[in-house]
Order: sequence, then C-alpha cells, then structure tokens
Amino acid sequence: MRTLPLTHTARMRGRRLPGQDEYEQNLRDLSDASVHRNFDPYIDIDWDSPKLAIVPDDPRWVLSDRIDPIGRTDWYKAQPLEKQIKMGMWRQANVAKVGLQFESVLIRGLMQYTAAQPNDSVEFRYATHEAKEECNHTLMFQEFVNRIGADVPGGQWWFRRLSLFIPLAATTFPTIFYMGVLGGEEPIDHIQKQFLRSTEGQHPAMTAVMQLHVAEEARHISFAHQRLEQVIPARGPLPRFLLSLALPIVMRVLLTAIAVPPRQFRREFDIPREVWHEMYWRSPESKETKREVFGDVRLLAKRTGLMNPVSRLVWRALGIDGRASRFRSEPAYSAAA
Repeated sequence: MRTLPLTHTARMRGRRLPGQDEYEQNLRDLSDASVHRNFDPYIDIDWDSPKLAIVPDDPRWVLSDRIDPIGRTDWYKAQPLEKQIKMGMWRQANVAKVGLQFESVLIRGLMQYTAAQPNDSVEFRYATHEAKEECNHTLMFQEFVNRIGADVPGGQWWFRRLSLFIPLAATTFPTIFYMGVLGGEEPIDHIQKQFLRSTEGQHPAMTAVMQLHVAEEARHISFAHQRLEQVIPARGPLPRFLLSLALPIVMRVLLTAIAVPPRQFRREFDIPREVWHEMYWRSPESKETKREVFGDVRLLAKRTGLMNPVSRLVWRALGIDGRASRFRSEPAYSAAA
C-alpha cells in the first residue's frame, strides 16, 4: 500500500508528526476545493455593469460610522459630503492596494516555500493552488483601484520596503512566515466580514470584491492555522517559548501595516493629529477592534501551547489581548454575547 508523503518539516525530523495523516488529508481536501470552487475576477465580477459603475459623487462611498475607525469620528462627520465621499473612495482604494501588496508578498513567499518541498508533497500542491488564487486577488484589487481612479500608495512605507525581503523567511523561518500570513490575512478578513454583515448603503463594486475575496481567503487562513497547529507542538520547550513571544509581536506589527492608512492620507485630507491618534488606536472603539481581530489567533496560541504567563503579558502590553475565540471565524458579536 502506498504510504502517505511526508511534509518537509516531518521529513527533516525523520519521523511523522502526531496527526500527520489528518493534516495531509485536510490539505488534499483544500486542494480539491481550490479545483472545484474557485473564482476569476474577470468572469465572476461584471465590472462594466451599470450597477457597479463608480462615479465621484456617489454617497455610498461615505465611510461607515459603525465599522470604519475614520467614519465614526466626529471630525469626519462634520466634513462636507463631497469631502466625505472623496475620503471614502481614497480609503477603500488604499485598502485594496494594501491587500494587493500583502498578497504579492504572500505569493512570493509561497513560491519560495514550495521550492523547498520534497516530491509528492501535499503542501506543495495546496500552497501552489493558493498562490494561483492570490494572483487572481491581486488582479481584482488592482482593477478596483484603477476604476476608483485614486493614485494610492498602499501600505506604510516601511512595509513596502521590507516586502522585498519578507518572502525569504518562507524557507529560513517558515513558522514565523506563516505567523505573518495570519498577521496579514486575519485583519483583512475580519474587516471585510464586518462590512459584508452590514452591506446596506455600501457600493456594490466593493461588496463584489469583498465577497469573492472572503470566500477564497477562508481556505488560505485554514491552511496557515493547520500548518502552525501541526508543527509548533513538535518543537522543543525553548523554541516554543520564543515563538510564544514572537506571535503577538508579529500580529501587532502587521496590524499596523494592514489597517493604518499611510501618511499621505492624512496630508491629502488635512486630518488633525489628535483625530488621527484617536482613530489609531486611542478611542475605546479602536482599542476593541484591535482585540477582536485576533480572537482566532489567540485560539491558535492556546491550542499550540503558545499562551503562557509571559506571552500573555506581551499580548496585553501590545493591546491585543482578550478572550480566545470558541471556534475559528466566530463572529465578533457572538464573542461579545
């Protein structure tokens, strides 16, 4: 009978890790789902439909006062409608550009990772499927940015510089790399799900982009979680302790890179410094958002033994502590209840 292939990590250790069969079967299932349930942004989004037309005076671009940290500020609400619309269009275009830049880093890292996999690796197959889907996401995000017409820069300047080197960690420090995958994917997924749960008044082009992205991103997040849950418990006590400290730091750094607009946004629309600091991250609502975003990652930390008295202090010091999700993708309103 044909034996199941080893992952790269298990092969290097010369033994199969606990739960290896289930892990590899899950990856086969994810790969099959990528084959039979995939999307193409130029087929599944009717960009030229009149319903998706993007015009400059559309009030549906006004930022939500319940979800968006900018939209909920009194300063933003006091601005003329025309400025609110322009800020909303710039903001949503930049969010898409940040997503594109993160996906680009992820694609390069995945290709770096797959190059180190042995023959017949189930991780090779799924990671390649994921890279293909991420390429479609970058096309979708850029099309969205182009149609809005705002010349947005995307992420923070330091993230754009470091993005040239981050993919190298996929083979040098693969566990840290996959932590980084979650550090970028979890905030984007959380924010987009919040928008999709309250689509009333939202521009349909933005809804279409988010729906497609969230649908496929569920597989990508699942892979990152499962890989970390598979390899971390097999590490020694000292590596696990170091990883327990690294996890919240990676989450907090990438939250800033993904969620906080670049300085160009503040300069473009003359946002006062005190308003900026209120949005990121001094207001009670913003502080709560920081905690909500990483409920699933805190669940991962508990499952893998990375939540200990010292690491809890780091989570708290970084303002991203809180209760772990009861199950992955638990809605924030469920957790609050």
